[in-house]
Amino acid sequence: MATKEVKPVKKRSLPKSPFKKPLKEEKVYPAEEQGIEREETDEEVEEEMKTGRKDEDIYAKKGRDLLEEDDEIQPWEEGFMEGASGLGQLGKDALTGEPLMGADNIIEAEIDGQLYRFVSEKNAISFQKKKELEKRKKK
Repeated sequence: MATKEVKPVKKRSLPKSPFKKPLKEEKVYPAEEQGIEREETDEEVEEEMKTGRKDEDIYAKKGRDLLEEDDEIQPWEEGFMEGASGLGQLGKDALTGEPLMGADNIIEAEIDGQLYRFVSEKNAISFQKKKELEKRKKK
C-alpha cells in the first residue's frame, strides 16, 4: 500500500474578543473592599445592643425585648411592632381580636408553649378555657 503524503494545515487564529481580558489582567478585590461583610450572629448583635455599641432595633425580636426590659417601650408597643414586622398576632387580643394599642393593662399568657396577649384578665381566662375545651374535643 502506498502511503499518502499529508500536507500540513495552516493554523488560523480566531479573532480576539474585545469583551474578554486575559486572566493575568483581571484584578481581584477582597470582599471588604466590595462592601461584603460577614453577618453578625444573634448573640453578637444582642451583646452590642446591651453594651450600647449598637442601638436597639425595634424591628428585631432581641431589640424589642431589650427596649421593653429597659422600659423604653410599652408591652402593647412591642406587640404592635411584632405585627408591623410580620409576626402579626401579638398586636391584638387573642380572644376578641381587639387591638392592644391604647390598652392600659396588657395581660400576657403562655398557653401550650405559645405566647398570647389580652386586653383584660377576663379575656385571658376565657381564652384559656376555650383552648382546654378544644383539647378535650380532639381526644
